[in-house]
Amino acid sequence: METVDVSIREQQFHERVRETLICVILFSSLYIVSYLILTHFKKNAEFVTDDIEDATVNKIALWLCTFTLSVAVCAVLLLPISILSNEVLLTFPHSYYMQWLNGSLIHGLWNLVFLFSNLSLVFLMPFAYFFLESEGFAGSKKGVMSRVYETAVMLLLLSLLVLGMVWVASALLHHHTARKSLYDLWEYYLPYLYSGISLFGVLLLLLCTPFGLSRMFSITGSLLVKPRLLENVEETMNCAVLEEASLHRKLKNNASCWINMESVKTQFLSVQAKRIALEMRRRASPWQRNLGYPLAMLLLLALTVVCVLMVCFHILELLFYETAMPRGMEDPRLGMASFSIFGSLGAAVEVVLILYLMVSSVVGFYSSPLFSGLLPRAQDTTLTQIIGNCVSLLVLSSALPVFSRTLGITRFDLLGDFGRYNWLGNFHIVFLYNVLFAGLTSACLMNTLTWAVQRELIRAFGQSLSVSQGGLHRGLHKLPLTVSRSTIPFKLLVASGLSRIQ
Repeated sequence: METVDVSIREQQFHERVRETLICVILFSSLYIVSYLILTHFKKNAEFVTDDIEDATVNKIALWLCTFTLSVAVCAVLLLPISILSNEVLLTFPHSYYMQWLNGSLIHGLWNLVFLFSNLSLVFLMPFAYFFLESEGFAGSKKGVMSRVYETAVMLLLLSLLVLGMVWVASALLHHHTARKSLYDLWEYYLPYLYSGISLFGVLLLLLCTPFGLSRMFSITGSLLVKPRLLENVEETMNCAVLEEASLHRKLKNNASCWINMESVKTQFLSVQAKRIALEMRRRASPWQRNLGYPLAMLLLLALTVVCVLMVCFHILELLFYETAMPRGMEDPRLGMASFSIFGSLGAAVEVVLILYLMVSSVVGFYSSPLFSGLLPRAQDTTLTQIIGNCVSLLVLSSALPVFSRTLGITRFDLLGDFGRYNWLGNFHIVFLYNVLFAGLTSACLMNTLTWAVQRELIRAFGQSLSVSQGGLHRGLHKLPLTVSRSTIPFKLLVASGLSRIQ
């Protein structure tokens, strides 16, 4: 019996060491990638300074931001890794080389991400911000440690303020429970705080993701060469070259005159940008110009429609099946059965949809007027902006598993503390959340598609009018202009065009 107990303890020890090594390797890789990303966006002037104290503080803040960003990336990969691990074990059930991929490893990853995400959000990021803004107490000796002391005091005061707000909120919502749990900080107040933060993140995803799904079409269109209806690229290119040469001569002849020079420069830069875009269109192959853009748009449309259909199906499941509610599980039991009714293909689609929703939420977040100022710029992003970006990405990514399971994108239940949020068992909140997401996404999608069709028809109609009128002066107006919603309405434009033809 003692020999058997020793062998079991040895096996458990080796498994624990193996899981620790895998977690360390994974997190180290993500940390290196996150550091490279932040160094690409950080403002170099903040690190090249004669003040050694400020340089040290900035480096420490950058390390904390790198840790937070790596945790955010790991939170995004939680569900895809879990789903793919289950499918790999189903495909190779008796493979010796896949024995390390088990439920204990996946469960440990979920617990670590939950711990580090809350640690970063509650402690590390506030510490980094206060550390940057601190100067040390008045009368104290200057140095890094004096700034650490001031930051610690600020964090203590902030913690007392947050805990007081949490106690007031819990007392208002659950009066008797809050009174009984006044001194139960670890078992009641911290989970209550985490539940509120997760609810805020899920609500933020609800607002950003539908808007981001519609913005993905315009962003993809700006990156690809779009086919134009009734457009002669060579003729439009010649018109652009002539207009650019005319504006260049005007700038050269009136170099000593300051009247209207700014407007001429603006027109010259605009025409030059159009000429460069036309050159890219002319160099693009017919396959890239006529097939790449439609395929990309169809792919985005298919992914968005599949998301909406899955959410609608999940709404029906919520009405008839109690098991459709998001819940937590203690043992993932990988390799027993597929979490998708379509097998490995359905699991692959779920992974693609989860990553697509995350990218769309980030696009929608930075495209919204409220958060557009946080958009990082290469080599020109301050550390304060980097902290704000890391906090925002961590809130979005840590809510992604709950978001995906609440919408029914995957049937993989939440592991660890992710499934212990108070509001997950509320049917009305989950049902209303699904209905709002399906409605907002459908509205944004229909709005985007209808406006895209109107824009292309307006562009094609304007070009056909310029062709019918002829002449070089009219031909210059064939350059593809940006059509926005502030321009003339479509019906009025059609009416005016018909009156011209008549």
